[in-house]
Amino acid sequence: MSPSAVPAAHGSTWNTIAPDEAGFDEARLAEAVAFAQAHDSPWPKSLFYPDGRYVGNVEWNESGPWSEIVGPVRGRGGPAGLVLKGGRIVAEWGDTARTDMTFSIAKSYLSVLAGLAVQDGLIADLDEPVGKSVPGPFFESARNAPITWRHLLQQSSEWQGEIFGKSDQVDHNRQIGPGADNSRKGQKRELNAPGSFYEYNDVRVNLLGYCLLQRFRRPLPDVLRARIMEPIGASSDWEWQGYETSFVEIDGQRMQSVPGGGHWGGGLFIGARDHARFGLLMAQGGAWGGRSLLSADWIAQMVAPSPTLSNYGFLWWLNRGPSAKAGVPASAYWALGAGTNVILVDPENDLVAVLRWIDGASFDPFLGKLYGAMA
Repeated sequence: MSPSAVPAAHGSTWNTIAPDEAGFDEARLAEAVAFAQAHDSPWPKSLFYPDGRYVGNVEWNESGPWSEIVGPVRGRGGPAGLVLKGGRIVAEWGDTARTDMTFSIAKSYLSVLAGLAVQDGLIADLDEPVGKSVPGPFFESARNAPITWRHLLQQSSEWQGEIFGKSDQVDHNRQIGPGADNSRKGQKRELNAPGSFYEYNDVRVNLLGYCLLQRFRRPLPDVLRARIMEPIGASSDWEWQGYETSFVEIDGQRMQSVPGGGHWGGGLFIGARDHARFGLLMAQGGAWGGRSLLSADWIAQMVAPSPTLSNYGFLWWLNRGPSAKAGVPASAYWALGAGTNVILVDPENDLVAVLRWIDGASFDPFLGKLYGAMA
């Protein structure tokens, strides 16, 4: 991708490209967009059901001692998104500037922050036990002492404990995706050796965020803003909110640790256009306007299949294995948040797509229509 394809800073005009010039059939691309617009997420706009239950608690069949909402929640907008080809907008719909909650897409932002920590030498070795560089009680037990940074990034740590009032047990037996059965979610199970078992566990991801905060010794939103979002020309509207229980003191300063999603409120509040810039940075191998912001080597590691789940890298989903999307290159990958919110990165086709609030069952059909529109 040429440097000229990098969009100017937020507030300036983002270059567009006609569908036929970008290699799309105009009518079929319009059909894909109309499909996304017509298939809104089933979640209530307030993110609370009429009986007062938070969507996350309903989505994940969660109740009991760890289900309290401890971070801010804001109502959502409607379906929105955009498609970039060569860094230029080929399609856009809905309110792409609205700073909505984005749920587990925040995990993929944490992965990028981990890459910056590696570049800065704050993480010397991904296979080193985290407890060697992160003080405190979280890795002192025999159970947790062997856990490495790689384990946390691949969601295979099997860490046991409580952080910010949430126990790892809350996500035991959790399933995600189509056909997920969460009837046993939260029921305590026997833990496996670190690195041997994959489990999607928000408490352990929140632990990773805390550990990165301990290494950077400054709030992660500040690091992200200075190192990534400002250089790529993102807006100033996005926020990354933590919990009322997640304040810590570092070097005499009170800071808030931020979570990897909106499971209990909080998380990343951001617009689709800012997501698109972030995805474009990934598609360009971490470079922006001739300047390397994130190591291309880190991105390669980030999207390598995990030994415990072939379609998962470092907090990014990969187009691999039985769940691979038909017609989408194996090299494509995406950030995914409940609701459904997606940043699709396809370096092979120089393509980035952002989806906000599409019905989860409509994600695969949308991709079929999008890729079917490419000549």
